[in-house]
Amino acid sequence: MTQFLIISALLVVAALLFVVVPLLRSRPAGRVSRSVLNIAVYRDQMRELDADVGAGTLSTEQHEKAKKELEARMLEDVGTGDAAANQPKPERATAIAVGLALPLCAVALYLVVGNPQALAPELAGSGLAHDVTPQQIEEMVQRLASRLQSNPDNAEGWVMLARSYSALGRFEQAAAAYANAAKRLPEDAQLLADYADVLGMAQGRRLEGEPEQLIARALRIEPNNIKALALAGSVAFEKKNYAKAVEYWQRTVGLLPQDSEMANSVNASIAEARTLGKGGVVEQSRRADAAPGKGSVSGVIKLAPELAAKAAPTDTVFIFARAAAGPRAPLAILRKQVRELPVTFTLDDSMAMAQGMNVSSFPQVVVGARISKSANATSQPGDLEGFSKPIPNDAAGVTVVINSEVR
Repeated sequence: MTQFLIISALLVVAALLFVVVPLLRSRPAGRVSRSVLNIAVYRDQMRELDADVGAGTLSTEQHEKAKKELEARMLEDVGTGDAAANQPKPERATAIAVGLALPLCAVALYLVVGNPQALAPELAGSGLAHDVTPQQIEEMVQRLASRLQSNPDNAEGWVMLARSYSALGRFEQAAAAYANAAKRLPEDAQLLADYADVLGMAQGRRLEGEPEQLIARALRIEPNNIKALALAGSVAFEKKNYAKAVEYWQRTVGLLPQDSEMANSVNASIAEARTLGKGGVVEQSRRADAAPGKGSVSGVIKLAPELAAKAAPTDTVFIFARAAAGPRAPLAILRKQVRELPVTFTLDDSMAMAQGMNVSSFPQVVVGARISKSANATSQPGDLEGFSKPIPNDAAGVTVVINSEVR
């Protein structure tokens, strides 16, 4: 980062030398020419007065009077010239303006078309790379919305506005902006998937109806669109068609990098759908009351009272087990809602997401619970979570308290 800044500063200085110095050089020449010209004119006029006296056409008294008047005018002219010279000339003003504007414009241009976060990777994603207040963001979004009213055919502008509204949590306005973009880009599968996602959020996190139709359109255009496949699985899951949900999500996982966070999240959803598809709800209730065996951990999940105000009754609660030492992918997972807390749980090998990745495969596991407002199993800022200490893979009576917020 330091080398980049030094090189950038040197380039700006070089540019200033080429542009500003010639402007500054033109100013002294103007000042010297004015003074020299005044003095030269004065001397010529004095010589003419002296010649007139010598020729007898001008008396001594008239000569002295004319000389004094000439001297007074000369002093006034020279004084005006010096005063004017001390004031910024157009060239000097231009030089000052260019000297200030050039580096500022360079910085502004880089912020617009460059990648400022690359200079400080540790700030990326932290929210500190750009010190912009919510009010400033709101003003920028409003300006964009106003420009689109006068230029409604700017499809990319509508997409940008939709994403801005979505980031602000204003899903109804985001859906309206996506609708305008979709009219102008009807064959853009990713756009349709994003539109369906936001529309689902706007109608209470439900994908049935118009969102479902948009997802189907996206998949007709691009059958392997990852987001559209994932959303199609969610639609099937909402309809309790767990086999279809697994089918869509398996296709999704096949397109993702192995062991990525999103792949782990989708795998967790697959495991849950498989469990529910074979009558897992009743089966889980029975296991919660039964004594656990090897490859089965059980206990209770609680929410710390001081965090209760930060969770809504319908927020999703993910309860999972993962290896105490080894892969971080969940070995077993359950999905509940905040309204059910405190809730008893059992996590066992029947909930495994992949062969060899189950509770009994690791001597010690960690049980975790996460409240997700986005219903996404992947941890996100604002989620609430809690974890147990490493425990044996057949532990019972485990208590996990959700007592921290993800930052």
